[in-house]
Amino acid sequence: MEACDISGIHILLVEDNDLNIEIAETFLTDAGAIVTKAHNGQQAVYAFSENPTDYFDVILMDVMMPVMDGYEATKRIRSLDRPDAKNIPIFAMTANAFAEDVEESRKAGMNEHISKPLDIGKVKATIARYINHKKI
Repeated sequence: MEACDISGIHILLVEDNDLNIEIAETFLTDAGAIVTKAHNGQQAVYAFSENPTDYFDVILMDVMMPVMDGYEATKRIRSLDRPDAKNIPIFAMTANAFAEDVEESRKAGMNEHISKPLDIGKVKATIARYINHKKI
């Protein structure tokens, strides 16, 4: 399972539910990832834009959140004038798993659609697929 090694990966975890964010953060940090949390899309856009280019390796983005939802946050991140904004992997995290939900995620600029409840093995494998080229 070395291909699923996410140790040292910087993840922006965007989730409004405190329990969900605590569970996801625990799984990810136990796997060695470095997690920055945001509780809504507006905080996610701010966190991404205030960190240096290429600081984050991946964004795990809840879809339904107050203040700014995950679709709008993804669109705003993708529109930022910096090179990593166009290519950072952004994964939708949602209980909505219908084909139209997956399509809406893609239209917003998300790379993957991960269904809740999260399967940490699938999350790690999906992250690893996108970031293995960055690993030393």
